[in-house]
Amino acid sequence: MRYALGMNDIQTIFTERVDDVPLLIEQMKRMDLPTLIDHHFPAHGNWYGLSMGWISTIWLSSIVSQGEHRLSHVEPWVANRLWTLQTATDQNVERLDFTDDRLEIVRRHLNDEHRWEQFESSLNQHTIRVYDLSCERVHVDRTTASAYTSVSPDGLFQFGPSKDHRPDLPQVQVMQAVLDPLAMPLATDVVSGERADDPLYIPCIKRVQESLQRSGQLYVGDCKMAAHATRAFIALAGDYYLCPLPQTQLAEGELEKALEPVWRGEQALTAVLREDEHGKAKRIAEGYEYPRPMSVEVEGKRREWSERRLVVRSLRHAQAAEAALRARVAKAQAQVEALNRRGRGRKRFEEIEALRQAVNDIVKRYGVEAMLCLRYEEHTTTRPVRAYKEREAYVKQESQATVAVRVDEEALESAVRRLGWRIDSTNQPSEQLSLEQAVLAYRNEYLVERSLGRLKGRPLSLRPMYVQRDDHATGLIRLLSIALRVLTLLEFVVRRQLTAEGATLSGLYAGNPKRETARPTAERLLEAFQDVTLTVIETVIEGGGQVYRHLTALSPLQERILDLLGFSSRVYRRFCTVSHEPL
Repeated sequence: MRYALGMNDIQTIFTERVDDVPLLIEQMKRMDLPTLIDHHFPAHGNWYGLSMGWISTIWLSSIVSQGEHRLSHVEPWVANRLWTLQTATDQNVERLDFTDDRLEIVRRHLNDEHRWEQFESSLNQHTIRVYDLSCERVHVDRTTASAYTSVSPDGLFQFGPSKDHRPDLPQVQVMQAVLDPLAMPLATDVVSGERADDPLYIPCIKRVQESLQRSGQLYVGDCKMAAHATRAFIALAGDYYLCPLPQTQLAEGELEKALEPVWRGEQALTAVLREDEHGKAKRIAEGYEYPRPMSVEVEGKRREWSERRLVVRSLRHAQAAEAALRARVAKAQAQVEALNRRGRGRKRFEEIEALRQAVNDIVKRYGVEAMLCLRYEEHTTTRPVRAYKEREAYVKQESQATVAVRVDEEALESAVRRLGWRIDSTNQPSEQLSLEQAVLAYRNEYLVERSLGRLKGRPLSLRPMYVQRDDHATGLIRLLSIALRVLTLLEFVVRRQLTAEGATLSGLYAGNPKRETARPTAERLLEAFQDVTLTVIETVIEGGGQVYRHLTALSPLQERILDLLGFSSRVYRRFCTVSHEPL
Protein backbone atom coordinates (compact mmCIF):
# COMPACT_ATOMS: atom_id res chain seq x y z
CA MET A 1 0.00 0.00 0.00
CA ARG A 2 2.74 2.44 0.99
CA TYR A 3 4.63 1.81 -2.22
CA ALA A 4 1.50 1.98 -4.36
CA LEU A 5 0.94 5.61 -3.40
CA GLY A 6 3.23 8.25 -4.74
CA MET A 7 3.65 11.56 -2.92
CA ASN A 8 2.20 13.37 -5.90
CA ASP A 9 -0.95 11.27 -5.61
CA ILE A 10 -1.67 12.25 -1.99
CA GLN A 11 -3.82 15.36 -1.68
CA THR A 12 -4.61 15.44 2.06
CA ILE A 13 -3.44 13.64 5.20
CA PHE A 14 -4.99 14.36 8.59
CA THR A 15 -5.47 12.59 11.90
CA GLU A 16 -8.23 12.60 14.49
CA ARG A 17 -8.20 11.56 18.16
CA VAL A 18 -10.88 8.90 18.37
CA ASP A 19 -10.25 7.82 21.99
CA ASP A 20 -13.40 6.79 23.86
CA VAL A 21 -15.86 8.78 21.71
CA PRO A 22 -17.31 5.83 19.70
CA LEU A 23 -17.79 3.87 22.92
CA LEU A 24 -19.61 6.75 24.61
CA ILE A 25 -21.86 7.40 21.61
CA GLU A 26 -22.68 3.69 21.34
CA GLN A 27 -23.60 3.66 25.04
CA MET A 28 -25.91 6.65 24.62
CA LYS A 29 -27.51 5.07 21.57
CA ARG A 30 -28.26 2.00 23.68
CA MET A 31 -29.88 4.36 26.24
CA ASP A 32 -31.93 5.79 23.31
CA LEU A 33 -30.86 9.29 24.31
CA PRO A 34 -31.07 10.99 20.86
CA THR A 35 -34.64 9.74 20.32
CA LEU A 36 -35.87 10.56 23.82
CA ILE A 37 -34.43 14.08 23.76
CA ASP A 38 -35.89 14.80 20.32
CA HIS A 39 -39.28 13.49 21.48
CA HIS A 40 -39.53 15.41 24.77
CA PHE A 41 -37.71 18.61 23.70
CA PRO A 42 -38.96 19.36 20.17
CA ALA A 43 -37.03 22.02 18.32
CA HIS A 44 -38.48 25.16 16.75
CA GLY A 45 -39.93 24.79 13.28
CA ASN A 46 -37.08 26.84 11.81
CA TRP A 47 -34.42 24.63 13.37
CA TYR A 48 -31.96 23.31 10.79
CA GLY A 49 -29.01 20.95 10.78
CA LEU A 50 -28.35 18.25 13.35
CA SER A 51 -31.28 17.46 15.66
CA MET A 52 -31.27 18.54 19.30
CA GLY A 53 -31.01 14.91 20.40
CA TRP A 54 -27.83 14.31 18.44
CA ILE A 55 -26.34 17.67 19.42
CA SER A 56 -26.92 16.76 23.08
CA THR A 57 -25.45 13.27 22.58
CA ILE A 58 -22.27 14.55 20.94
CA TRP A 59 -21.96 17.34 23.50
CA LEU A 60 -22.26 14.77 26.30
CA SER A 61 -19.52 12.64 24.72
CA SER A 62 -17.31 15.76 24.65
CA ILE A 63 -18.01 16.50 28.32
CA VAL A 64 -17.29 12.95 29.51
CA SER A 65 -14.27 12.48 27.25
CA GLN A 66 -12.43 15.70 28.07
CA GLY A 67 -13.95 16.63 31.44
CA GLU A 68 -14.95 20.12 30.27
CA HIS A 69 -18.48 21.50 30.03
CA ARG A 70 -17.77 25.10 28.97
CA LEU A 71 -19.35 26.01 25.64
CA SER A 72 -16.21 27.49 24.09
CA HIS A 73 -14.49 24.08 24.09
CA VAL A 74 -17.14 22.17 22.19
CA GLU A 75 -16.97 23.62 18.66
CA PRO A 76 -13.18 23.18 18.21
CA TRP A 77 -13.43 19.70 19.74
CA VAL A 78 -16.05 18.74 17.14
CA ALA A 79 -14.06 20.35 14.31
CA ASN A 80 -11.10 18.10 15.10
CA ARG A 81 -13.28 14.93 15.00
CA LEU A 82 -15.72 15.37 12.14
CA TRP A 83 -14.92 12.03 10.48
CA THR A 84 -15.10 10.23 13.82
CA LEU A 85 -18.42 11.78 14.80
CA GLN A 86 -20.03 11.29 11.39
CA THR A 87 -19.05 7.61 11.33
CA ALA A 88 -20.09 6.96 14.95
CA THR A 89 -23.48 8.66 14.63
CA ASP A 90 -24.31 8.06 10.94
CA GLN A 91 -25.28 11.75 10.88
CA ASN A 92 -24.10 14.68 8.82
CA VAL A 93 -22.18 16.42 11.60
CA GLU A 94 -21.01 19.97 10.91
CA ARG A 95 -18.90 22.30 13.02
CA LEU A 96 -21.58 25.01 12.96
CA ASP A 97 -24.04 22.67 14.69
CA PHE A 98 -22.09 23.31 17.91
CA THR A 99 -21.77 27.04 18.12
CA ASP A 100 -22.31 28.65 21.52
CA ASP A 101 -25.76 29.91 20.44
CA ARG A 102 -27.04 26.45 19.57
CA LEU A 103 -25.65 24.91 22.76
CA GLU A 104 -27.35 27.63 24.80
CA ILE A 105 -30.64 26.67 23.13
CA VAL A 106 -30.12 23.10 24.33
CA ARG A 107 -29.57 24.33 27.88
CA ARG A 108 -32.68 26.49 27.76
CA HIS A 109 -34.78 23.56 26.55
CA LEU A 110 -33.49 21.36 29.40
CA ASN A 111 -34.60 24.07 31.82
CA ASP A 112 -38.26 23.37 30.98
CA GLU A 113 -39.54 21.76 34.21
CA HIS A 114 -42.51 19.91 32.77
CA ARG A 115 -40.68 18.49 29.75
CA TRP A 116 -37.67 17.55 31.90
CA GLU A 117 -39.83 15.52 34.30
CA GLN A 118 -41.43 13.65 31.39
CA PHE A 119 -38.03 13.01 29.79
CA GLU A 120 -36.51 11.83 33.08
CA SER A 121 -39.40 9.45 33.65
CA SER A 122 -39.14 7.98 30.14
CA LEU A 123 -35.38 7.62 30.45
CA ASN A 124 -35.76 5.85 33.81
CA GLN A 125 -38.31 3.39 32.47
CA HIS A 126 -36.27 2.67 29.35
CA THR A 127 -33.03 2.19 31.28
CA ILE A 128 -34.58 -0.07 33.92
CA ARG A 129 -36.15 -2.22 31.21
CA VAL A 130 -33.08 -2.47 28.96
CA TYR A 131 -30.57 -3.12 31.75
CA ASP A 132 -32.92 -5.22 33.93
CA LEU A 133 -32.25 -3.08 37.01
CA SER A 134 -33.56 -3.70 40.51
CA CYS A 135 -35.51 -0.79 42.00
CA GLU A 136 -35.67 -1.89 45.64
CA ARG A 137 -33.52 0.86 47.18
CA VAL A 138 -33.04 4.53 46.41
CA HIS A 139 -30.56 6.83 48.16
CA VAL A 140 -31.36 10.53 48.48
CA ASP A 141 -29.03 13.41 49.37
CA ARG A 142 -28.15 16.95 48.35
CA THR A 143 -25.10 19.10 47.72
CA THR A 144 -24.28 22.68 46.75
CA ALA A 145 -22.51 24.11 43.72
CA SER A 146 -20.97 27.58 43.83
CA ALA A 147 -20.68 29.98 40.91
CA TYR A 148 -18.95 33.24 40.04
CA THR A 149 -22.11 35.26 39.55
CA SER A 150 -24.27 37.87 41.24
CA VAL A 151 -27.22 37.44 43.59
CA SER A 152 -30.73 38.62 42.71
CA PRO A 153 -33.65 38.66 45.19
CA ASP A 154 -35.69 35.91 43.50
CA GLY A 155 -32.84 34.22 41.65
CA LEU A 156 -31.47 30.71 41.82
CA PHE A 157 -28.03 31.75 43.07
CA GLN A 158 -28.13 32.68 46.75
CA PHE A 159 -25.78 32.65 49.72
CA GLY A 160 -26.19 29.76 52.14
CA PRO A 161 -24.32 27.02 54.04
CA SER A 162 -21.77 25.81 51.51
CA LYS A 163 -20.53 22.24 51.11
CA ASP A 164 -17.79 23.65 48.89
CA HIS A 165 -16.42 25.64 51.84
CA ARG A 166 -16.99 28.81 49.80
CA PRO A 167 -19.53 30.87 51.77
CA ASP A 168 -18.30 33.92 49.87
CA LEU A 169 -19.80 32.65 46.58
CA PRO A 170 -23.48 32.38 45.59
CA GLN A 171 -24.63 28.81 45.15
CA VAL A 172 -27.41 26.50 44.02
CA GLN A 173 -28.50 23.29 45.68
CA VAL A 174 -28.67 19.99 43.82
CA MET A 175 -30.96 17.29 45.20
CA GLN A 176 -30.44 13.82 43.80
CA ALA A 177 -32.03 10.38 44.17
CA VAL A 178 -29.86 7.50 42.95
CA LEU A 179 -30.56 3.81 42.43
CA ASP A 180 -28.76 1.23 44.56
CA PRO A 181 -26.35 -0.43 43.80
CA LEU A 182 -25.19 1.33 40.62
CA ALA A 183 -25.72 4.92 41.87
CA MET A 184 -27.55 5.96 38.69
CA PRO A 185 -29.50 9.21 39.13
CA LEU A 186 -33.27 8.77 38.99
CA ALA A 187 -34.19 12.36 39.80
CA THR A 188 -32.17 15.57 39.92
CA ASP A 189 -33.64 18.76 41.36
CA VAL A 190 -32.02 22.20 41.19
CA VAL A 191 -33.20 24.71 43.82
CA SER A 192 -31.99 28.03 45.18
CA GLY A 193 -28.97 28.02 47.45
CA GLU A 194 -30.48 29.43 50.63
CA ARG A 195 -33.26 26.88 51.17
CA ALA A 196 -33.33 24.47 54.12
CA ASP A 197 -32.63 20.79 53.49
CA ASP A 198 -35.70 19.19 55.03
CA PRO A 199 -38.37 20.39 52.53
CA LEU A 200 -36.32 19.24 49.52
CA TYR A 201 -36.78 15.50 50.08
CA ILE A 202 -40.52 15.12 49.43
CA PRO A 203 -40.55 16.68 45.90
CA CYS A 204 -37.56 14.59 44.84
CA ILE A 205 -39.00 11.35 46.26
CA LYS A 206 -42.39 12.10 44.73
CA ARG A 207 -40.83 12.39 41.27
CA VAL A 208 -39.09 9.03 41.73
CA GLN A 209 -42.40 7.44 42.75
CA GLU A 210 -44.16 8.84 39.69
CA SER A 211 -41.29 7.78 37.46
CA LEU A 212 -41.00 4.18 38.69
CA GLN A 213 -44.78 3.74 38.97
CA ARG A 214 -44.48 1.12 41.68
CA SER A 215 -44.55 0.97 45.46
CA GLY A 216 -42.42 -0.81 48.06
CA GLN A 217 -39.15 1.05 47.45
CA LEU A 218 -36.84 1.72 50.36
CA TYR A 219 -35.63 5.34 50.49
CA VAL A 220 -32.37 5.79 52.36
CA GLY A 221 -31.18 9.19 53.53
CA ASP A 222 -29.29 11.01 56.24
CA CYS A 223 -30.75 12.64 59.35
CA LYS A 224 -32.19 15.54 57.32
CA MET A 225 -34.60 13.08 55.69
CA ALA A 226 -35.88 12.15 59.17
CA ALA A 227 -38.37 15.03 59.39
CA HIS A 228 -41.73 13.69 60.57
CA ALA A 229 -43.51 15.03 57.48
CA THR A 230 -41.05 13.27 55.15
CA ARG A 231 -41.36 9.93 56.93
CA ALA A 232 -45.13 10.22 56.94
CA PHE A 233 -45.22 11.00 53.21
CA ILE A 234 -43.12 7.93 52.37
CA ALA A 235 -45.03 5.59 54.68
CA LEU A 236 -48.49 6.67 53.51
CA ALA A 237 -47.44 6.28 49.87
CA GLY A 238 -46.77 2.58 50.47
CA ASP A 239 -42.98 2.90 50.46
CA TYR A 240 -40.32 2.50 53.14
CA TYR A 241 -37.67 4.75 54.65
CA LEU A 242 -34.39 4.27 56.51
CA CYS A 243 -32.57 7.15 58.17
CA PRO A 244 -30.85 8.07 61.43
CA LEU A 245 -32.89 10.17 63.84
CA PRO A 246 -31.42 13.48 65.02
CA GLN A 247 -31.93 14.58 68.61
CA THR A 248 -34.83 16.82 67.55
CA GLN A 249 -36.81 13.78 66.40
CA LEU A 250 -36.26 11.83 69.63
CA ALA A 251 -38.11 12.18 72.91
CA GLU A 252 -36.10 13.72 75.72
CA GLY A 253 -33.68 11.15 77.10
CA GLU A 254 -34.81 8.47 74.60
CA LEU A 255 -31.30 7.38 73.62
CA GLU A 256 -30.15 7.14 77.26
CA LYS A 257 -33.26 5.15 78.16
CA ALA A 258 -32.66 2.80 75.22
CA LEU A 259 -29.04 2.22 76.33
CA GLU A 260 -29.77 1.49 80.00
CA PRO A 261 -30.71 -2.20 79.48
CA VAL A 262 -27.59 -2.60 77.32
CA TRP A 263 -25.33 -1.29 80.07
CA ARG A 264 -27.08 -3.44 82.67
CA GLY A 265 -26.46 -6.49 80.48
CA GLU A 266 -30.19 -7.21 80.12
CA GLN A 267 -30.43 -6.55 76.36
CA ALA A 268 -28.87 -8.94 73.88
CA LEU A 269 -27.25 -7.31 70.86
CA THR A 270 -27.35 -8.49 67.25
CA ALA A 271 -23.96 -8.52 65.56
CA VAL A 272 -23.62 -6.92 62.12
CA LEU A 273 -21.01 -8.63 59.95
CA ARG A 274 -19.50 -7.62 56.64
CA GLU A 275 -16.89 -9.28 54.48
CA ASP A 276 -13.57 -7.48 54.17
CA GLU A 277 -11.37 -7.39 51.06
CA HIS A 278 -10.06 -10.88 51.90
CA GLY A 279 -13.53 -12.41 52.13
CA LYS A 280 -13.50 -12.77 55.93
CA ALA A 281 -16.55 -11.79 57.97
CA LYS A 282 -15.78 -8.84 60.21
CA ARG A 283 -17.96 -7.44 62.99
CA ILE A 284 -18.64 -3.79 62.18
CA ALA A 285 -21.63 -2.93 64.37
CA GLU A 286 -24.08 -4.22 66.94
CA GLY A 287 -27.53 -3.25 68.13
CA TYR A 288 -31.14 -4.10 68.82
CA GLU A 289 -34.54 -2.68 67.93
CA TYR A 290 -37.86 -1.71 69.49
CA PRO A 291 -41.21 -0.67 67.93
CA ARG A 292 -42.71 2.78 68.03
CA PRO A 293 -46.25 3.68 66.85
CA MET A 294 -46.40 6.71 64.56
CA SER A 295 -49.29 8.87 63.39
CA VAL A 296 -50.05 11.99 61.40
CA GLU A 297 -53.20 13.95 60.68
CA VAL A 298 -54.13 14.18 56.99
CA GLU A 299 -57.22 16.15 55.93
CA GLY A 300 -58.69 15.85 59.40
CA LYS A 301 -58.11 12.09 59.65
CA ARG A 302 -55.53 10.38 61.82
CA ARG A 303 -53.27 8.07 59.79
CA GLU A 304 -51.06 5.58 61.59
CA TRP A 305 -48.12 3.31 60.82
CA SER A 306 -45.56 1.34 62.80
CA GLU A 307 -41.90 2.29 62.95
CA ARG A 308 -38.92 0.21 64.00
CA ARG A 309 -36.24 2.07 65.90
CA LEU A 310 -32.80 0.52 65.58
CA VAL A 311 -30.35 1.24 68.39
CA VAL A 312 -27.03 0.71 66.65
CA ARG A 313 -23.39 1.13 67.66
CA SER A 314 -20.71 1.44 65.00
CA LEU A 315 -17.58 -0.20 66.43
CA ARG A 316 -15.13 1.62 64.22
CA HIS A 317 -16.77 4.98 64.83
CA ALA A 318 -16.80 4.30 68.58
CA GLN A 319 -13.08 3.44 68.58
CA ALA A 320 -12.18 6.54 66.60
CA ALA A 321 -14.37 8.76 68.77
CA GLU A 322 -12.88 7.29 71.96
CA ALA A 323 -9.33 7.93 70.77
CA ALA A 324 -10.26 11.51 69.84
CA LEU A 325 -11.99 12.10 73.19
CA ARG A 326 -9.08 10.79 75.24
CA ALA A 327 -6.70 12.93 73.18
CA ARG A 328 -8.82 16.03 73.84
CA VAL A 329 -8.90 15.28 77.58
CA ALA A 330 -5.12 14.85 77.68
CA LYS A 331 -4.53 18.10 75.78
CA ALA A 332 -6.92 20.05 77.98
CA GLN A 333 -5.31 18.65 81.14
CA ALA A 334 -1.82 19.54 79.93
CA GLN A 335 -2.82 23.08 78.99
CA VAL A 336 -4.55 23.66 82.33
CA GLU A 337 -1.51 22.42 84.24
CA ALA A 338 0.69 24.73 82.17
CA LEU A 339 -1.15 27.73 83.64
CA ASN A 340 0.57 27.03 86.97
CA ARG A 341 4.08 27.29 85.57
CA ARG A 342 6.11 30.40 86.14
CA GLY A 343 8.72 31.74 83.82
CA ARG A 344 9.64 34.45 81.42
CA GLY A 345 6.77 35.33 79.11
CA ARG A 346 4.19 33.38 81.12
CA LYS A 347 1.15 35.09 82.55
CA ARG A 348 0.92 35.08 86.34
CA PHE A 349 -2.55 34.75 87.82
CA GLU A 350 -2.94 36.59 91.12
CA GLU A 351 -6.69 36.09 91.46
CA ILE A 352 -8.71 32.88 91.26
CA GLU A 353 -11.42 34.43 89.07
CA ALA A 354 -8.97 35.30 86.31
CA LEU A 355 -7.48 31.80 86.48
CA ARG A 356 -10.92 30.20 86.44
CA GLN A 357 -11.83 32.12 83.30
CA ALA A 358 -8.66 30.95 81.55
CA VAL A 359 -9.34 27.33 82.58
CA ASN A 360 -12.95 27.52 81.40
CA ASP A 361 -11.82 28.76 78.00
CA ILE A 362 -9.55 25.72 77.64
CA VAL A 363 -12.04 23.03 78.72
CA LYS A 364 -14.81 24.54 76.59
CA ARG A 365 -12.52 24.63 73.57
CA TYR A 366 -11.95 20.89 73.92
CA GLY A 367 -15.50 20.06 75.07
CA VAL A 368 -14.40 18.20 78.21
CA GLU A 369 -16.05 20.26 80.96
CA ALA A 370 -17.61 17.24 82.67
CA MET A 371 -14.48 15.06 82.57
CA LEU A 372 -11.97 17.14 84.55
CA CYS A 373 -11.98 17.74 88.29
CA LEU A 374 -10.62 21.20 89.16
CA ARG A 375 -9.52 22.62 92.52
CA TYR A 376 -8.42 26.23 92.86
CA GLU A 377 -6.09 27.55 95.54
CA GLU A 378 -4.66 30.95 96.32
CA HIS A 379 -1.14 31.12 97.78
CA THR A 380 0.28 34.14 99.57
CA THR A 381 4.04 34.55 100.13
CA THR A 382 6.14 37.27 101.70
CA ARG A 383 9.68 38.33 101.02
CA PRO A 384 11.81 41.18 102.43
CA VAL A 385 12.85 44.02 100.18
CA ARG A 386 16.05 45.91 101.14
CA ALA A 387 16.23 49.62 101.50
CA TYR A 388 17.52 51.55 98.54
CA LYS A 389 18.50 55.19 98.65
CA GLU A 390 15.52 57.07 100.09
CA ARG A 391 13.30 53.93 100.08
CA GLU A 392 13.05 52.13 103.37
CA ALA A 393 13.17 48.35 103.71
CA TYR A 394 9.80 46.61 103.70
CA VAL A 395 8.11 43.19 103.42
CA LYS A 396 6.42 42.49 100.04
CA GLN A 397 3.34 40.24 99.94
CA GLU A 398 2.68 38.30 96.71
CA SER A 399 -0.37 36.25 95.74
CA GLN A 400 -0.64 33.48 93.11
CA ALA A 401 -3.68 31.44 92.14
CA THR A 402 -3.11 27.81 91.10
CA VAL A 403 -5.33 25.03 89.86
CA ALA A 404 -5.06 21.32 90.48
CA VAL A 405 -6.55 19.18 87.71
CA ARG A 406 -7.23 15.46 87.40
CA VAL A 407 -9.31 13.33 85.06
CA ASP A 408 -12.67 12.17 86.36
CA GLU A 409 -12.30 8.56 85.23
CA GLU A 410 -15.90 7.67 86.04
CA ALA A 411 -17.27 10.54 83.95
CA LEU A 412 -14.82 9.74 81.14
CA GLU A 413 -15.81 6.08 81.02
CA SER A 414 -19.48 7.06 81.07
CA ALA A 415 -18.90 9.31 78.06
CA VAL A 416 -16.86 6.64 76.27
CA ARG A 417 -19.55 3.99 76.50
CA ARG A 418 -22.07 6.35 74.83
CA LEU A 419 -19.83 6.89 71.82
CA GLY A 420 -20.82 5.34 68.51
CA TRP A 421 -24.49 4.82 69.44
CA ARG A 422 -27.39 6.26 67.47
CA ILE A 423 -31.02 5.47 66.70
CA ASP A 424 -32.10 4.71 63.13
CA SER A 425 -35.69 4.48 62.02
CA THR A 426 -37.43 2.41 59.36
CA ASN A 427 -40.96 1.28 58.63
CA GLN A 428 -39.96 -1.72 56.53
CA PRO A 429 -40.90 -5.01 58.23
CA SER A 430 -38.07 -7.05 59.73
CA GLU A 431 -38.98 -9.96 57.42
CA GLN A 432 -37.92 -7.78 54.47
CA LEU A 433 -35.17 -5.76 56.16
CA SER A 434 -33.38 -7.20 59.17
CA LEU A 435 -31.33 -5.03 61.51
CA GLU A 436 -28.13 -6.27 59.88
CA GLN A 437 -29.47 -5.52 56.39
CA ALA A 438 -30.60 -2.06 57.52
CA VAL A 439 -27.13 -1.17 58.81
CA LEU A 440 -25.49 -2.38 55.61
CA ALA A 441 -28.07 -0.54 53.48
CA TYR A 442 -27.35 2.73 55.24
CA ARG A 443 -23.62 2.16 54.81
CA ASN A 444 -24.26 2.29 51.06
CA GLU A 445 -25.18 5.96 51.45
CA TYR A 446 -21.74 6.66 49.99
CA LEU A 447 -23.30 5.82 46.60
CA VAL A 448 -25.19 9.10 46.37
CA GLU A 449 -22.20 10.97 47.83
CA ARG A 450 -19.96 9.45 45.17
CA SER A 451 -22.51 10.37 42.51
CA LEU A 452 -22.56 13.99 43.68
CA GLY A 453 -18.77 13.97 43.91
CA ARG A 454 -18.52 12.87 40.28
CA LEU A 455 -20.97 15.59 39.30
CA LYS A 456 -18.93 18.33 40.97
CA GLY A 457 -15.43 16.94 40.38
CA ARG A 458 -13.78 14.94 37.67
CA PRO A 459 -14.81 14.04 35.06
CA LEU A 460 -17.95 16.22 34.87
CA SER A 461 -16.44 19.22 36.68
CA LEU A 462 -19.59 21.19 37.49
CA ARG A 463 -17.78 23.23 40.14
CA PRO A 464 -17.33 26.13 39.74
CA MET A 465 -20.01 27.20 37.28
CA TYR A 466 -19.25 30.02 34.88
CA VAL A 467 -22.88 30.88 34.07
CA GLN A 468 -24.88 33.98 34.81
CA ARG A 469 -28.46 32.97 34.03
CA ASP A 470 -30.64 30.71 36.14
CA ASP A 471 -32.02 28.76 33.16
CA HIS A 472 -28.49 28.09 31.88
CA ALA A 473 -27.41 26.80 35.30
CA THR A 474 -30.41 24.47 35.60
CA GLY A 475 -29.98 23.22 32.04
CA LEU A 476 -26.28 22.58 32.59
CA ILE A 477 -26.82 20.60 35.80
CA ARG A 478 -29.50 18.49 34.15
CA LEU A 479 -27.26 17.83 31.16
CA LEU A 480 -24.46 16.69 33.48
CA SER A 481 -26.90 14.43 35.33
CA ILE A 482 -27.43 12.61 32.01
CA ALA A 483 -23.66 12.28 31.64
CA LEU A 484 -23.61 10.83 35.15
CA ARG A 485 -26.07 8.16 34.03
CA VAL A 486 -23.76 7.23 31.15
CA LEU A 487 -20.81 6.76 33.51
CA THR A 488 -22.72 4.74 36.09
CA LEU A 489 -24.25 2.42 33.50
CA LEU A 490 -20.88 1.76 31.86
CA GLU A 491 -19.40 0.92 35.23
CA PHE A 492 -22.36 -1.20 36.37
CA VAL A 493 -22.53 -3.33 33.23
CA VAL A 494 -18.81 -4.20 33.34
CA ARG A 495 -18.90 -5.00 37.06
CA ARG A 496 -22.03 -7.13 36.69
CA GLN A 497 -20.51 -9.10 33.84
CA LEU A 498 -17.23 -9.66 35.70
CA THR A 499 -19.17 -10.90 38.73
CA ALA A 500 -21.23 -13.26 36.57
CA GLU A 501 -18.04 -14.68 35.04
CA GLY A 502 -16.15 -14.74 38.33
CA ALA A 503 -13.38 -12.88 36.53
CA THR A 504 -11.19 -9.83 37.03
CA LEU A 505 -9.76 -7.18 34.72
CA SER A 506 -6.09 -6.18 34.58
CA GLY A 507 -4.13 -3.53 32.71
CA LEU A 508 -6.14 -0.53 33.93
CA TYR A 509 -3.59 0.85 36.37
CA ALA A 510 -0.62 2.79 35.00
CA GLY A 511 2.62 1.58 36.51
CA ASN A 512 1.04 -1.67 37.73
CA PRO A 513 -0.35 -3.45 34.65
CA LYS A 514 -0.69 -6.79 36.48
CA ARG A 515 -3.01 -5.40 39.13
CA GLU A 516 -6.44 -6.99 38.85
CA THR A 517 -9.84 -5.69 39.88
CA ALA A 518 -13.41 -6.94 39.71
CA ARG A 519 -14.79 -3.43 40.33
CA PRO A 520 -13.24 -1.11 37.74
CA THR A 521 -14.43 2.48 37.60
CA ALA A 522 -15.91 4.02 34.48
CA GLU A 523 -13.12 6.60 34.45
CA ARG A 524 -10.43 3.92 34.20
CA LEU A 525 -12.37 1.97 31.59
CA LEU A 526 -12.61 5.05 29.37
CA GLU A 527 -8.99 5.97 30.01
CA ALA A 528 -7.98 2.63 28.48
CA PHE A 529 -9.13 3.97 25.09
CA GLN A 530 -6.89 7.04 25.11
CA ASP A 531 -4.61 7.54 22.09
CA VAL A 532 -6.79 5.59 19.65
CA THR A 533 -6.16 7.61 16.49
CA LEU A 534 -7.72 7.70 13.04
CA THR A 535 -5.55 8.66 10.06
CA VAL A 536 -7.29 9.66 6.83
CA ILE A 537 -5.48 9.89 3.49
CA GLU A 538 -7.19 11.39 0.47
CA THR A 539 -5.57 10.71 -2.87
CA VAL A 540 -6.02 11.95 -6.43
CA ILE A 541 -5.53 9.44 -9.22
CA GLU A 542 -6.71 9.06 -12.79
CA GLY A 543 -10.42 8.51 -12.95
CA GLY A 544 -11.14 10.04 -9.54
CA GLY A 545 -9.95 10.01 -5.96
CA GLN A 546 -9.69 7.52 -3.18
CA VAL A 547 -9.86 7.71 0.61
CA TYR A 548 -7.81 5.44 2.88
CA ARG A 549 -8.32 5.17 6.63
CA HIS A 550 -6.10 3.69 9.29
CA LEU A 551 -7.18 3.17 12.91
CA THR A 552 -4.90 2.32 15.78
CA ALA A 553 -5.25 -1.42 16.41
CA LEU A 554 -7.32 -2.23 19.49
CA SER A 555 -5.42 -3.81 22.35
CA PRO A 556 -6.60 -7.02 24.06
CA LEU A 557 -7.71 -4.90 27.02
CA GLN A 558 -9.84 -2.65 24.81
CA GLU A 559 -11.35 -5.67 23.07
CA ARG A 560 -12.14 -7.18 26.48
CA ILE A 561 -13.85 -4.02 27.72
CA LEU A 562 -16.04 -3.86 24.61
CA ASP A 563 -16.96 -7.51 25.11
CA LEU A 564 -17.89 -6.94 28.78
CA LEU A 565 -20.12 -4.04 27.71
CA GLY A 566 -21.82 -6.22 25.11
CA PHE A 567 -20.47 -4.16 22.21
CA SER A 568 -18.92 -5.55 19.06
CA SER A 569 -15.42 -4.48 18.09
CA ARG A 570 -17.12 -3.08 14.99
CA VAL A 571 -17.84 0.02 17.11
CA TYR A 572 -14.23 0.93 16.23
CA ARG A 573 -13.42 -1.25 13.22
CA ARG A 574 -16.16 0.33 11.09
CA PHE A 575 -13.94 3.42 10.75
CA CYS A 576 -11.90 1.40 8.25
CA THR A 577 -14.70 -0.24 6.24
CA VAL A 578 -13.90 1.55 2.98
CA SER A 579 -12.49 0.47 -0.35
CA HIS A 580 -9.11 -0.57 1.02
CA GLU A 581 -7.77 -2.28 4.13
CA PRO A 582 -6.04 -0.10 6.78
CA LEU A 583 -2.54 1.02 5.83
